[in-house]
Amino acid sequence: MTPDDFRATAHDLLQFIDASPTAAHAVAEVGRRLETAGFQRLREADAWQLAPGGRYFIVRGHTSVIAAIIGSEPLPAAGFRIAGAHVDAPGLRLKPNAPYAANGYVQLGVEVYGGPLLASWTDRDLTLAGRLHLKDAGGGLRTVLVRGDRPLCRIPQLAIHFNREVNDKGLVLNKQQHLPPICGLGAKEAFDPRSVSTLLAEQAGLDANEVVAADLEVVDLQPATFGGLDEEFIFAARIDNLAGTHAVLNALLRVGDPPAATCVAALFDSEEVGSQTLAGAGSRFMDVTLERIAVRDGASREDWHRSLARSLLVSVDGAHAVHPNFADFHDPQHRPLLNGGPVIKINAQQRYATSPETAHWFEQCAERGGVPVQRYVHRTDLACGSTIGPMTATRLGVPTIDVGSPMLSMHSIRETGGVLDQESMVRALREHYVG
Repeated sequence: MTPDDFRATAHDLLQFIDASPTAAHAVAEVGRRLETAGFQRLREADAWQLAPGGRYFIVRGHTSVIAAIIGSEPLPAAGFRIAGAHVDAPGLRLKPNAPYAANGYVQLGVEVYGGPLLASWTDRDLTLAGRLHLKDAGGGLRTVLVRGDRPLCRIPQLAIHFNREVNDKGLVLNKQQHLPPICGLGAKEAFDPRSVSTLLAEQAGLDANEVVAADLEVVDLQPATFGGLDEEFIFAARIDNLAGTHAVLNALLRVGDPPAATCVAALFDSEEVGSQTLAGAGSRFMDVTLERIAVRDGASREDWHRSLARSLLVSVDGAHAVHPNFADFHDPQHRPLLNGGPVIKINAQQRYATSPETAHWFEQCAERGGVPVQRYVHRTDLACGSTIGPMTATRLGVPTIDVGSPMLSMHSIRETGGVLDQESMVRALREHYVG
């Protein structure tokens, strides 16, 4: 592959991010791409008929998806090759009775989801996206994805004239008082609290009177883009962790002839809030899915456990690139660079699941893919974050490694990545699948 291939993969990532303002949108886009590539959608309540070489996927709760290519070799002999990532991002989610009028403004009540850098959400063009739930003819609910196509709201900062010390002491935002965006002007007596869902429903060509519930988020409206003197950067929302999601998906789609091992892509919601949800990595969604693959056609529970013993899992999430203005926050011997290749993440407290054996495996994958690797260890006197790797390793008993592409401004509304790193991660993950 040529340098143009690296840029093409990065450009496809930008398109993927723009199509995925929420986790539900991301899963819908993943499903669309899988079906285009010939994957068959399964449903948890149905009986599955799986064949060697078959390509399948399953969605849970609109926000998590698992895809698999059934290997040519028996699972007890070849095992699973799994790559996992998460599709959700930290941000602001609307409360059920979100719109209200106060002091002449129409505002939206929001809850904080995960750990966003709140200051980055101020003074930006914001819109709304998510799911509307509508009554169907049978008395149940159908779900429709919606997104605003223009700026709908904004979180204005307080003028410096009222907060003279803000540049010295930093912007402090009370989550209840200071985060509700403004979205209009209006007095209480003239305000319709259904105006937000009505607007989004009408924009989507729906009957607003059929809307019974909504799951909506405040999202950045600015498109993802290349940046830098030589366009070596990616500037975008939700790089953490749509970059990981995109890399896992594309690596799976590049698997050609049926591989020996059964290849699995597991993309979960709820990582930013701990994963302990129906569709999160802490649920039994992947456990049950893998077991159903393993015990098909009369295979035994013994075969299932033997399959796990021969499996490997790569957990893909964002990694911290060294920040040029805050380099002392990094361990001096572990300072990953943008466009320096995938980062192997290591932590003595097991916040990452990497072991010497799994690190060696991923290094071999990267070498076969022709890409470099970097290593990251958090500064010892700072608390380290975590991701889905340790919990999936614990649940499945499968050797696991945590990796990620280097990035800056993690959890900001606009994050920064490297143009070359996306293709590098895809190459290494493909080798994990077929190696």
